[in-house]
Amino acid sequence: MMILILLFFHICCVYGLTNGPDATALQAVKSEWTKFPKNWEGSDPCGTNWVGITCTNDRIVSISLGNLDLEGKLSADIAALSELQILDLTSNPNLTGPLPPNIGNLKKLITLNLMGCGFSGQIPESIGSLEQLTSLSLNSNKFIGTIPASIGRLSQLFWLDIADNQIEGKLPVSNGASSPGLDMLLEAGHFHFGNNKLSGDIPEKLFSSNMTLQHVLFDGNQLTGTIPESLSLVKTLTVLRLDRNKLTGEIPSSLNNLTILQELYLANNRFTGTLPNLTRLTSLYTLDVSNNQLQFSLIPSWISSLRSLSTLRMEAIQLEGPIPIFLFSPTQLQTVVLKRNQINATLDFGISYSNQLEFVDLQYNYVTDYKPSANKRIQVMLADNPVCQDVANRLSEYCNAVQHKTSFSAPQINCPRCGQGKEPSPACKCVYPVTGILTFRSPSFSGYTNNTNFNMLQQELEGFFKKPSYPVESVAIRNIRENPTDHHLLIDILVFPSNIETFNETGMDSVISAFSTHTFSQPPIYGPYIFVADQYTPFSDAKSGNKGIIIGAAVGVAVLLLLLSIAGIYALKQRNRADRATGRNNPFAKWNKSKSSIDAPRLMGAKAFTFEELKKCTDNFSKANDVGGGGYGQVYKGILPSGQLIAIKRAQQGSSQGELEFKTEIELLSRVHHKNVVKLLGFCFDRSEQMLIYEYIPNGSLTDSLSGKSGIRLDWTRRLRIALGSGKGLAYLHELADPPIIHRDIKSNNILLDESLTAKVADFGLSKLVGDPEKVHVTTQVKGTLGYLDPEYYMTNQLTEKSDVYGFGVVMLELLTGKSPIERGKYVVREVKMKMNTSSDLYDLQELLDTTIISTSGNLKGFEKYVDLALRCVEEEGVNRPTMGEVVKEIENIMHFAGVNPNIDSAASSRTYEDASKGSGNPYGNDSF
Repeated sequence: MMILILLFFHICCVYGLTNGPDATALQAVKSEWTKFPKNWEGSDPCGTNWVGITCTNDRIVSISLGNLDLEGKLSADIAALSELQILDLTSNPNLTGPLPPNIGNLKKLITLNLMGCGFSGQIPESIGSLEQLTSLSLNSNKFIGTIPASIGRLSQLFWLDIADNQIEGKLPVSNGASSPGLDMLLEAGHFHFGNNKLSGDIPEKLFSSNMTLQHVLFDGNQLTGTIPESLSLVKTLTVLRLDRNKLTGEIPSSLNNLTILQELYLANNRFTGTLPNLTRLTSLYTLDVSNNQLQFSLIPSWISSLRSLSTLRMEAIQLEGPIPIFLFSPTQLQTVVLKRNQINATLDFGISYSNQLEFVDLQYNYVTDYKPSANKRIQVMLADNPVCQDVANRLSEYCNAVQHKTSFSAPQINCPRCGQGKEPSPACKCVYPVTGILTFRSPSFSGYTNNTNFNMLQQELEGFFKKPSYPVESVAIRNIRENPTDHHLLIDILVFPSNIETFNETGMDSVISAFSTHTFSQPPIYGPYIFVADQYTPFSDAKSGNKGIIIGAAVGVAVLLLLLSIAGIYALKQRNRADRATGRNNPFAKWNKSKSSIDAPRLMGAKAFTFEELKKCTDNFSKANDVGGGGYGQVYKGILPSGQLIAIKRAQQGSSQGELEFKTEIELLSRVHHKNVVKLLGFCFDRSEQMLIYEYIPNGSLTDSLSGKSGIRLDWTRRLRIALGSGKGLAYLHELADPPIIHRDIKSNNILLDESLTAKVADFGLSKLVGDPEKVHVTTQVKGTLGYLDPEYYMTNQLTEKSDVYGFGVVMLELLTGKSPIERGKYVVREVKMKMNTSSDLYDLQELLDTTIISTSGNLKGFEKYVDLALRCVEEEGVNRPTMGEVVKEIENIMHFAGVNPNIDSAASSRTYEDASKGSGNPYGNDSF
C-alpha cells in the first residue's frame, strides 16, 4: 500500500502542471539532443519554467530556442504536441538531419521558423497539412529535393522563405482539385526562393490578380523560359528579383503595370530585344538589367522620368551613343553603373544632376572626354576608356580601377580593452554581446558615403530593443558592405546586454525571436531582411547529459592522462631524434604550420631549396638577375651549381598570395609533366620566404612577342604552332593530369615561349582541381583577368573547364590581332564578330590583323577555319564550346590543311631575333605567385 501511495504522489508531482503526453513528448525531443538549455531538468516543463517553453492551461503552445547552441536531431515525437502554435529553432546550426515526416500532425502550428539550422533531406510533403500556418522559414539549411506541392494547401500562409538551400526542380502549380500548387497561396506576401537550384519555366499560372504578394525573390536559380505575363497582374508587388537565372525572350512591357514596384532585378539572364518603356514605375528605387544579350540601343530617355530611382545598373547590355545629361537628373539617384558598353563622346553631368549622386562607373566604354562636376563627392570610374589613354589623364583618380567602399563610421567608444572575447559596450562595460550579420536582400539605396541611412537604422534598432521586454542596453552596427554577387547589404550587428555580463538563455531567445519573427520592423528603404547570429560564446562551452557520466569520464580522463604523461616523456625523446632525422631527409621540415592550419604540400619530383642556396645562385638576388615582377614580388634568373638556368619567383612581404595558394601552386605544378606545361623544379619556404623555382624560359611570354617587346616576329605558321602547343598543354591539364586541373587564368601572358618558341602553359596560382567538392563546376571568387573571363561566370559565379576554353579562344583571337583583348574600350571578341563577313576573303578581317602576319607570311591558308574555331571557343554558353581535346584536333586539322606538319616544333624558319637569348622581362606571370 505504501508503495502505491508513493507512486501516486510521484505521478502527481511529475504531471501536476504539464499535460502528461506533452511532457513525455518534450522529454523525447530532449533525449535526441546532446546539447540543450541548462534548466531543462525534471519532468515538468511548464511547472519549472523550462527555457523557451510557453504553456497555456498546462499545454505546451510555444517552443522558442533561438541561438542556444542546440545539438542533435528533431525527434518525430514532437508531432505529439497537438497544441503547439510556435516552433522557432532559429540559428542552431548543429540541429541536423531530416525533418520528421509526421510534422504535419502539428495542426495548430502558426509559426515554423528553422532558419539557419543544419536540417537536410526533402521538405516533408506533410508540411502541407499545417492548415493554420502563417509563417514558414526554412531558409539557410541544407534541404534538397523539390518544393512540396502540398504547400499550396496552406491557405493562411503569409511568409514563405526557402532561400539558400539546394532545392531543385520546377515551381509547382495546381492541377485541378487533386494537385495543389503555389498559385493557391492567395494570402502570401513573400515568396523568398533565392539561391537554390530551381529550374524550368516560371509557370504562367503561378500568378494572378487575386494574389497579394509583396516580395518575389527568385534570384540565383536556374530558371528558364520567359517572364510570364501574369506577373504584371500582381499589383501589390514591391520587390521583384529574377536575376542570376537563365531566363530568355524579351523583357515584357507589361511590367510597367507594377506601379508600386520599388526593386526590379533582371541582371545576369539571357534576355534579348530592347528595354521596354517603364515610365509608370514612378516608385522604382533600383533598376538592374546588367549582363543580358539586348540589342544595340541608345540610353533610354524614359529613365529621367523615374523620379525615385536611386540605383541604375545597366552593365554589358550593348548601350551605345552619347551619355545624355538627363541620365543623372532623378533627384534620388546615387549609383549609376554602365560599364562594358559602347558608350562614346563626353561624360558631362551638366548642372541639374542629383545632389545624392555618389558613384558613376563607365569602365570599358569609348568615353573620349570628361568634364568633372563641381561635386567632389562623386566617384567616377573611367578606366579602359580612350580618355584614360591620354598621358595627361592616366594618373587621375577617375582612371584608376578602385572599388567603391562605404565610409560609414560607427561612433568611437573610448573604453579600456576587454579580454576573454568580451566587447566594451557604449557604457564601457565589458560584456558578451549577441553578434551576427543582418542581411538586407534588396535595399532601396546604394550610396554609402552618407551616414544618414545607417544612423537611422541604428536608431531604429536602439529604440526597438530599449523596451522593458528586452534585456538590452544598446545596439551597435559595424562593417557595412555589399555582396558584389547578389547586391545584398551586409551589416554586422552587436546587441549588448543590460546590467549583466552575458545574456541568459531567455534573454538570448527574446533577441533572436525579434528578428526571426520580424517583430523588429526595419525602415522601408532596407527591404526584406534576415539575421544570422554567431554562436554565443558563453553558451558554446555548456555541456549536457548525465552528471554521473561526466564525473566518471573525468576520472577516466585523469587516469589516461597520467599514463600518457609517463609514455609521453619517453616518446618525446624519440620524437626529437626523429625530428632531427626528418629535418635532414624531409623537404617539408621547414614548412611553417604555426601561421595556419595548411598542411605541407605533397610533391612529385620537386626539390625544397634553402634560402642560402637561392641567394648564392642569384648573386644575393642582385638587380642584374632581376628579370621582372608584379604585385606578388620579383622574378630572378639564377644558375645552379650544375649550370642549369632557373627562374625564381620570390614573393614580397605582404604579398596577396596566401599560404594556401602557395601550397596549391606547388602541388599542382609538381604533379604536371608535359612538354607544353612549364616545369616546376622546387620551392623555398625558408626564413618565412615564399619562392618557386621553375625551368628558365628564355623567350618570355606570348604577350611580349605579340607586343614586339621581345624582338621576335611570328608568322602565320608559328602562330598556329603556338596555338597548338598551348592547346595541348591545356588539354593535358583538363583530360590527362591526375587529378585533372582547371587553370582559371588562361591568357597570353601565361603562355611562355622557350628557345625554339615551343609554347608552355604557366602560372598555376589560381588553379583548381576538377576533383574539388563541386567536381564539374568550380565555384570560386574570381581572380582571373578581364578580357579573358568566361561571360557565363557573371550569371553563375562558376568557373569550369569551359571557362579555360573561353580564355583560350580569346588568346586565339589575340594571335590574329597582336593586341590585348581589351584596348581603348574595344573588346576583340565583339570586334571580330561585328566586322567579319563570312562571304568575303579572310572574312573581311584584314584591318584587324596584326601587320606582322601579313609581312612575314604568304597565303594564310586555314585562316577561316581558325577564326571559326576561335569563335566556337568564345560562345556565350559553355555547353556550346568544344573541349580542349576537340580544339587540339581541330588545330591539327587546320595545320594539315595549311600544309604544316603539326608534329614538328622547329621554329628556325619563322623567327628573327634582336637578342632572343636575353629573354624578355618577366616570363613567369604577373598575377599570382
